[in-house]
Amino acid sequence: MAREPQPYMQNRELSWLTFNERVLEEARDPSNPLAERLKFVSIFTSNLDEFFMIRVGSLYDMAVMGDDQVDSRTGLLPSQQLEAIYRRAVLLMEQRDQVYAQLQTQLQAYGVCEVSPGQLAGKDKDFLKTCFKTQLLPILSPQIVDINHPFPHLQNKSVYVVARLHGKDRSLFGIVPVPSSAPDVVYLPGEGLRYVRTEQLLLDNLKRVFDPYGVAEKNCVCVTRNADIAPQDEGFDVDDDFRCQMQKLLHKRKRMAVVRLECAAPLSEALSAFLCKRCHVAPAQIFLSRAPMRMGFVHPMLKKLPEPLHSALLYPPFSPQTPPKPKRETYLHLVQRRDLLLSYPFESMEPFLRLIREAASDPSVLSIQITIYRLAQKARLVEYLCAAAENGKEVTAVIELRARFDEQNNIDWSERLEDAGCRVIYGFSDYKIHSKVCLITLKGKSGIQYVTQIGTGNYNEKTSEQYTDLSLITADQGIGQDAAEFFKNMAVGNLEGSYHNLLVSPSNLKQIILLLIGEETARGSHGRIIMKMNSLTDYDVMEKLAEASRAGVRVDLIIRGICCLRPGVPGHTEHISVTSVVGRFLEHSRIYSFGSGENQRLFLGSADMMTRNTQRRVEVICPVYATHTKARLNHILDILLRDTVKARALDSEGSYQKKVPAPGAPGLSSQDFFMDEAVRSCREVEFAARALPSGPLGGLLRRLRRRG
Repeated sequence: MAREPQPYMQNRELSWLTFNERVLEEARDPSNPLAERLKFVSIFTSNLDEFFMIRVGSLYDMAVMGDDQVDSRTGLLPSQQLEAIYRRAVLLMEQRDQVYAQLQTQLQAYGVCEVSPGQLAGKDKDFLKTCFKTQLLPILSPQIVDINHPFPHLQNKSVYVVARLHGKDRSLFGIVPVPSSAPDVVYLPGEGLRYVRTEQLLLDNLKRVFDPYGVAEKNCVCVTRNADIAPQDEGFDVDDDFRCQMQKLLHKRKRMAVVRLECAAPLSEALSAFLCKRCHVAPAQIFLSRAPMRMGFVHPMLKKLPEPLHSALLYPPFSPQTPPKPKRETYLHLVQRRDLLLSYPFESMEPFLRLIREAASDPSVLSIQITIYRLAQKARLVEYLCAAAENGKEVTAVIELRARFDEQNNIDWSERLEDAGCRVIYGFSDYKIHSKVCLITLKGKSGIQYVTQIGTGNYNEKTSEQYTDLSLITADQGIGQDAAEFFKNMAVGNLEGSYHNLLVSPSNLKQIILLLIGEETARGSHGRIIMKMNSLTDYDVMEKLAEASRAGVRVDLIIRGICCLRPGVPGHTEHISVTSVVGRFLEHSRIYSFGSGENQRLFLGSADMMTRNTQRRVEVICPVYATHTKARLNHILDILLRDTVKARALDSEGSYQKKVPAPGAPGLSSQDFFMDEAVRSCREVEFAARALPSGPLGGLLRRLRRRG
């Protein structure tokens, strides 16, 4: 069904670019430590790389095929979206290059210096000369390009040095890849943290590489390839195991079309024409990148910072806190009498991991079932699941092999789980399983009992210290029965299951969310909606929210990234506010609140309000019933809405504006607040645990202390 563009909606891709500009704003922010600002430049760059690979790649396919599919929110054709993206991306990369250059200048005062080989002399120059001769030159694979030496395949996001060469009787082009086995940077000996990028070292020695030719022009280039590919589009053999299909897909992705070509310096007309022809790109797809085209070296480099520089250049250290519990009580028993809500990274993932480890050996546990989307390279969770299977528990892992750019990692983990005796299921051909659900089934005194965990983020031990996420662990039997039904449906390939508590897409999630918005709309100015998510693109949800606003409902949206709804548009979204928080941690949790007071209904789960989540993925959102858990979620939402340091408000034109604290009020950073609160809560509980007993002996001890 065709949708009419709405005056309060904006294009998804341009909204994303605006969000990434917000990331770059953190790199400019002088209140952030210098090294952390450099990390934000790196994050901006990797974000943009992925955006070109996936979103631009998808639009490129549509445009090449002559697809006239328009953006329902704005009416733009794929070709028009690409034109707008390329124009905006050029400006953003120019801003990124300026910020990077400024940070490099400021970091020099601390001895952190990126240097070019031409700046060096004496021992430093000799060191680089030896390094090139003994470590880099032996592994280079240079070639000329002519009738006998065809232009090579350029790997996605690999850096190449290209040159226009001249000999005695001819001119030609040469190319040499920066070897993948070479380090990204070469560190210079001596004081400070000085380094040379490997491609710059190669560029400086190019005459030696292409001897006996002369070098008329040289440059560094990097291509970004379309990576938007799906197994269902490829016509794989139906008899292939899905894991085998994914291996073939990963191989094909390496050779897809180039959607962007970056160069380190302006190209001559001749070299530009040569690269456009060989890479099949238009001049509009060539981007100047004076900052490094690959910035994966930044995080490892900053780990080399001398200890005395940490306080000046990095955030103050913070360790996720472990919520206290009675020493002799297991988590498995604790959650059977009281819901447990973990808030990452302010609190540690450790209680959940201990829960699985306890379940692996507890004789009352019959089975463990879990959905897996992304895992760390090293995952204790997998070790505990394997141990459970080896202990005779029935362990089922529903693994999504199409978690983009984590496909190979998930393939490897699926093999490890199978080897340990776990049952591994891959899910559906047309629907990614993005839900975060874990179900422990026990045999209790009164029969079968369930402990269910529902998360907003992945079971990734590394990102749980970097992303803000929520993990609800509950022994509510209604939720447990729904979770058991969910896993049964996943096992038999049923997407249309019936649930009494859980909101599951694509079966009932969107319908219930629309119904809940409708109920608040009916309350008019007494209605209340708060929704925290990563992105909002679903046309129907935005239409319903605009309808609620027109009825006078107060709607607060906390959206980190893409937001295709523009608030404050007269006659449509005047009662809607949109807040984006970008800070030290990646905001990733999803919370949905409808109503207030006794009528409030609260949910958390894995789904954003994007069409892909509500209609084309398997997602789970869970109601929150326990009073203490509701109070905590309301507290989290309240603090986020009060943030005036890292929060920005989206205006009716689709731009972000800094929030201003009330006159005389100090600024509030929600993430700093939650860090302080987590540490303070653990200290208060520790102090309370050490308090003197209140019985007769306690009174005696207090009297003796007063006398002393």
